Amino acid sequence: MAEILLPPTYKDIKGPLIFLAGPIQDAPDWQHQAIQIIQERETHHIASPRYPMVMKGDFPENLYNSQVEWEHHHLNYAGKYGVILFWLAKPISHTPGRAYAQTTRFELGWSVARNYLEGIKVVVGIEDGFSNARYIRKTVSTIAPSIPICSNLEETCIKALQLIKSHQRNY
Repeated sequence: MAEILLPPTYKDIKGPLIFLAGPIQDAPDWQHQAIQIIQERETHHIASPRYPMVMKGDFPENLYNSQVEWEHHHLNYAGKYGVILFWLAKPISHTPGRAYAQTTRFELGWSVARNYLEGIKVVVGIEDGFSNARYIRKTVSTIAPSIPICSNLEETCIKALQLIKSHQRNY
């Protein structure tokens, strides 16, 4: 069984890590589905930034800082020893005054740049209905053609597992 890492908990990780990057606010709980898909096939560490309790509105400052630090730590580990899996899920609601997937879009750009410069492993899945998908597909495939772009969550998870297998490192 895969070990699931959730914020704000840190654990000593030995081995590859799959970081589930993608929208949380106004998005379905796609992370739960991804974890199930991965667990049916492999036992890897999986970091899911979806906070274990439902929160409405902005995080208080202390939780916000803790969340961001947790995400940066695990994104960096996955970049070095695993894969960053992006699932760009279409929204199920809208928060006024907030662009959908605003943090995800920044993390995706950062990860694409790191793939180009450092060779980190990234896979991107885009659900029909995610805004600006055509631009994302074109830009990612142009800048970082080694990044697989998938069209459904299961395919995205399987591709992440294949990337880990094809690039095993000593831990």
